[in-house]
Amino acid sequence: MADPHVVVVGGGIAGLAAAVFLGDGPCRVTVLEASERVGGKLMPGEVGGVRVDLGAESVLARRPEAVDLARAVGLGGELEPPSTARAAIWTRGGLHPIPAGQVMGVPGDLDALAASGVLTPEGLARARDERPGPPVDDDATIGAYVASRLGQEVVDRLVEPLLGGVYAGQTSEISLRAAVPQLLPIARDGGPLAAGVRRLTERAQGGGPVFQGIRGGIGTLPGAVAAHLARAGAVVRTDSPVDELRRTPEGWRVVTRGEVLHADAVVLAVPAPQAAALLRPDAPAAAAELAGIEYAGMALVTMAFHRAELAVPPEGSGLLVPPVDGRAIKAATFSSNKWGWLGAAAPGSFLLRTSLGRHREEAVLGLPDEELVARSLADLERAVGLRARPYATAVTRWAGGLPQYPVGHLDRVGRIRAAVARVGGLALCGAAYDGVGIPACIAGARRAVNDVLTPAAGAARTEGTMGA
Repeated sequence: MADPHVVVVGGGIAGLAAAVFLGDGPCRVTVLEASERVGGKLMPGEVGGVRVDLGAESVLARRPEAVDLARAVGLGGELEPPSTARAAIWTRGGLHPIPAGQVMGVPGDLDALAASGVLTPEGLARARDERPGPPVDDDATIGAYVASRLGQEVVDRLVEPLLGGVYAGQTSEISLRAAVPQLLPIARDGGPLAAGVRRLTERAQGGGPVFQGIRGGIGTLPGAVAAHLARAGAVVRTDSPVDELRRTPEGWRVVTRGEVLHADAVVLAVPAPQAAALLRPDAPAAAAELAGIEYAGMALVTMAFHRAELAVPPEGSGLLVPPVDGRAIKAATFSSNKWGWLGAAAPGSFLLRTSLGRHREEAVLGLPDEELVARSLADLERAVGLRARPYATAVTRWAGGLPQYPVGHLDRVGRIRAAVARVGGLALCGAAYDGVGIPACIAGARRAVNDVLTPAAGAARTEGTMGA
């Protein structure tokens, strides 16, 4: 294709990244975003006059994709790691440090686990008495695998709040292969899990900060990407939902608000339900698979306090709450502690946020704002003795916010990509496929661009990864 026109449907971080990568080649690029802003779950806002993130707040720095994108759009000098990564688990009536030497809650250092006090004596004894089991041939739920080796309490009080928090899901359903692939070689080998995790953490030591933020918030990244695209000649349109997507002999017909655009290729960077609806006429097999992807919803409650009214400000970066303890909140982030730029921007204020809700427990999202604030404050008083009342609050509901990765998820993704490759001139990216984190979404965008610009290579790779 000479100077092909590629339409990117969806202006979240995956769609914006795809547009950047398309701009590296001889393409005319149009991004169509249904809402009034770009960025998706990267959402800036203000609470009590203080600029904060109302969605994602950091990126995994040990993957390069997000950091590289920030640098490419001029934010390299604004990157800033957390001021503190000292977080706790609120369980068994107290705060316990997250033990060192773990991978998504799966412990590798049992002495550090013992020192943390997270487990009961019985749970710790069971973890030390690791029981061998058969190798995992293909896949298993992370909960069942870890429980069989180290006991259910490790799952309930460690893996559930850490990994379950990332996916807003339940470890009894989350795929080991899809969500924690670094543990898959250990599982397939059948060797001791704790020893295998210890080797993983030892190899990862000394690699720089695990996470990075951006001064002013991660929510500033989408705007910087959009400005970069505008300078490069791409067209980014908000308030432009795609109502119809149809294959034509020449390419694709894209209809937005009654306007017809013609594209040589399309990158579809929207959540699975929307992708399913658009693909049903031309890729019914892919649409059926996409419709089967479930999503979890959650609410974020952001609160601003006058620092002078806090008897003792909470310490550390925040806390995680195992669902087994029956609390309302699933986590709390002490934002003014965690981010130096935020503490400097509002030295007289203390900002924090809580999260509520997870997969199949989304009824909480229907509660009034004041009830979500009240439940959060009640738990924070029990957890850290916080008795002050906020001078400003904001509740952000992310209904259908995070796709779930059950056993068989990667096989489903393989089938989707194979069906899409048969249609031609089309690729998909976003959180529904290869990871819910920002770097994974950006990596998926790179793959999607490669697939639409070199379809033969993309089809070959899709066939080669099915079932892997």
